Amino acid sequence: METVKAKKYLGQHFLKDEHIAERIALSLSGSQRHLLEIGPGMGVLTKYLVTQPDLDFRCVEIDSESVAFLHERYPMLQVIEGDFLKMDLTTLFHDTFALIGNFPYNISSQILFRVFDHRNLIPEVVGMFQKEVAERIAAHPGSKTYGILSVLLSAFYNIEYLFTVDEHVFNPPPKVKSAVIRLTRNDVKRLECDEQLFVQTVKTGFNQRRKTLRNALKPMGRDLSSIPAELLAKRAEQLSVADFILITNQLKET
Repeated sequence: METVKAKKYLGQHFLKDEHIAERIALSLSGSQRHLLEIGPGMGVLTKYLVTQPDLDFRCVEIDSESVAFLHERYPMLQVIEGDFLKMDLTTLFHDTFALIGNFPYNISSQILFRVFDHRNLIPEVVGMFQKEVAERIAAHPGSKTYGILSVLLSAFYNIEYLFTVDEHVFNPPPKVKSAVIRLTRNDVKRLECDEQLFVQTVKTGFNQRRKTLRNALKPMGRDLSSIPAELLAKRAEQLSVADFILITNQLKET
């Protein structure tokens, strides 16, 4: 079994368990011809993707040493050296593409916000996250872990918590468990509300999540009088996507 040397950047812990790597690769639905891997490192997951037939597979890596290794190990693989968070994703492929990776913990939420912003370009995501982050993304209304990303992503994706990953399969071992989730684009083309205002409403509601919506939304400076009282009496974590859409449509300029 190939073991990656101990090296950490951007908060990344390298996966060394071949079985887990293969299991992540097999979690892709196979419905997308184009695939991008984020942060392949020394290629423990890459090896199970690069051999798949009829797959236009590329990866993006920010570490120059890892890029050099990947070029040497997989000369036919297109390795893009750069920062996924700063890339123009519309130039990567001529069509939609799936996203996969053992995502660095400290930028995993930022990756998902980019996915949300490019939801019509990325119909599928399979990723490994810190377990708490994965649980938050997959959470449902009423859960203490339900938050901003839970609402925004579930508005446009079906979210599945696939499996938990123990600490010892990484080098160096993190202090927390990890988990793999899958996001699959649903049939919602656009929300039946002002989407920019929807995002603002969700973020504002959760910024003070212990308060009721009546108080949490005050910083928006809008008239809340048309919003049903039963919704204003709830906290953000108790509201569904449909509830936030209704609230967004009832917000009025003061």
